[in-house]
Amino acid sequence: MISETMRVRFDKEVAKYPAEQKQSAVMACLAIVQQEQGFVSLESEKLVADYLGMPPIAVHEVTTFYNMYNQHPVGKYKLNVCTNLPCQLRDGAKALRHLEHRLGIKMGETTRDGMFTLQQSECLGACADSPVVLVNDRTMCSFMSPDKLDQLVDGLKGAQS
Repeated sequence: MISETMRVRFDKEVAKYPAEQKQSAVMACLAIVQQEQGFVSLESEKLVADYLGMPPIAVHEVTTFYNMYNQHPVGKYKLNVCTNLPCQLRDGAKALRHLEHRLGIKMGETTRDGMFTLQQSECLGACADSPVVLVNDRTMCSFMSPDKLDQLVDGLKGAQS
């Protein structure tokens, strides 16, 4: 069910487009759902589809194409490690392995305390800064050596205190 707050926010996004192109607000509406619920469920996709007058599969295609949409609950901190070729050539795989070892999880998993989810990401557009990690789809961390990865994890853990 779409909350009244969500509906108001959806309306604001849809108003940015001509009436016959309201489907253009799909990404913004999915972001709103995720902000309010923490992830975008299949049920939420259907609600967005109904609201925008789209087939549910069209919304699902958007949700699954972009890794910024969580399709299931994730940890408080989602760490996306770029696994594209430029990052791989500059120790991207090593960075991913280091985080898996440090957090005690494999890529795609969440720590037992619910603090960290580790995901792979295709190109984050910062090839010259590789390897890179994107935190919560907002903060890009560059040149991520094992020491810098440890500092990142420690800093995020420290923010909880």
